[in-house]
Amino acid sequence: MLSDCGEQLDEKPRQFLARITTSAAKLHELMDSLLALSRASRGQLTLSTMDLSELTRTIAGELQRLEPARDVQFVIAENVSVTADDRLMRIALENLLENAWKFTREQRHARIEFGVKSDHEGVTYFIKDNGVGFDMVYAEKIFAAFQRLHPESRFPGTGIGLATVQRIIARHGGHIWVESATGSGTTFFFTLAARVDVSL
Repeated sequence: MLSDCGEQLDEKPRQFLARITTSAAKLHELMDSLLALSRASRGQLTLSTMDLSELTRTIAGELQRLEPARDVQFVIAENVSVTADDRLMRIALENLLENAWKFTREQRHARIEFGVKSDHEGVTYFIKDNGVGFDMVYAEKIFAAFQRLHPESRFPGTGIGLATVQRIIARHGGHIWVESATGSGTTFFFTLAARVDVSL
């Protein structure tokens, strides 16, 4: 209607149609997110050796192409390989990196890091940003579906992404947690089991 009849409509009907279009787009985004959450919980895992460093570079490039004017430095550890379901791990990394990208939007010089560290307890992967951060009293809340710590008008989103990530990591026998401070950025840490029962 906007494209075919927009010029014939008064301002008020055009505003109504614009609101309907925006609401429909938000509903579409929400449905896609719910489908991703459902797929992360079901089906058999298909495991293979994959390069998380290369996948992170690919996703970072996609984000930078969407907003080329932003000053965002990506620091990506080299040669990080894991055994995982490549489709689900891409969804998990996309959500974590998009989250970092979104919450560094107010930084003049944003920095997003993907890294790995090893100790006597095993290997831990992390994605760290210098964005707005949050109070750790809400740390558990952020992994629940539809939970938001910031107003949507400031940082749009469906509130489902981190719940999806948590399910994907759990399906790989791992664990995810977060460290953050208001105004000082956020770091998401996650582990992956060395071997995964593909029938989970």
